Amino acid sequence: MRKQPVIMSAGKDDDGDFGVALETRTRTRRPPMYKVMLLNDDYTPMEFVVHVLERFFGMTHAQAFEIMLTVHKKGVAVVGVFSHEIAETKVTQVMDMARRHQHPLQCTMEKE
Repeated sequence: MRKQPVIMSAGKDDDGDFGVALETRTRTRRPPMYKVMLLNDDYTPMEFVVHVLERFFGMTHAQAFEIMLTVHKKGVAVVGVFSHEIAETKVTQVMDMARRHQHPLQCTMEKE
């Protein structure tokens, strides 16, 4: 948090000098955001990737299909930007589901 002085009033005091009264306000910073990314591999079925995107990232079928094609063609795609805790949870959920279905799908996060 950063404190920033704010001028409240200015005027002459009893000695004839000008004085400035300051009030300090606390400004809160937004938490750093993290990109969650899916990485391409040669074994995970495209339908599984679409299902993951729909389930964990709230995408429509059309959105999920488009992102899946981006992952397939470019090798990686950002699937969302979240606070650290939420990004970490999403990565864990995706990786756990991939492992349960015996797919090598990789999901990572990095600071934006």
